[in-house]
Amino acid sequence: MEKKYSVAIYPSQDVIDSVKTMKDYLKSKIDWYNSCNSVAHITICEFTIEESQIDKYKQKLFKTCDTFTPFQVYLDHFGSYEMSGAFYISPIEDSKNNLKPIMKKVQESLKPLKLKKSDDPHMSIGRKLTPENLKIASQIFTTIEIDFLCKKIVLRELDPVKKQFFIIDTFSFNGNSQPEFVQGSLF
Repeated sequence: MEKKYSVAIYPSQDVIDSVKTMKDYLKSKIDWYNSCNSVAHITICEFTIEESQIDKYKQKLFKTCDTFTPFQVYLDHFGSYEMSGAFYISPIEDSKNNLKPIMKKVQESLKPLKLKKSDDPHMSIGRKLTPENLKIASQIFTTIEIDFLCKKIVLRELDPVKKQFFIIDTFSFNGNSQPEFVQGSLF
């Protein structure tokens, strides 16, 4: 059976809680909106495959993440994508420059899947907001300063009933360098 999956970076629990408070406050001002109930995250990619294939890709994600070293991510301003109606928290330039190669390597590790990729690291507050609601969000939220240790990615599966992703696996950044292949001798 085909299922939809998402690969994402989850921040620390205190950042998740802070973003939830922001989403709840926005919801109190504009009512329900897309992603008002989703857990704070930075999307790397989404894909749909047969459930029977997922273990093969879990192995690839494990091998890729095993080589990454944890690093601090700082988010200090809000932004929006007018065309898609997205309002988000954006990382500082240094953090973006650290996140982009991680995202790219994870996406490359999932070849040959047809991926819906994210190339611009951000943490959504709301998606598919009307221009009016986008304006309200940008008036409510003007300053932010949060950070977290980026030390893992998560693999999530879409619950088709709740229309929310839930975590099915976590891949830690262990800072292991890739072993060199050495031709061994049997004798």
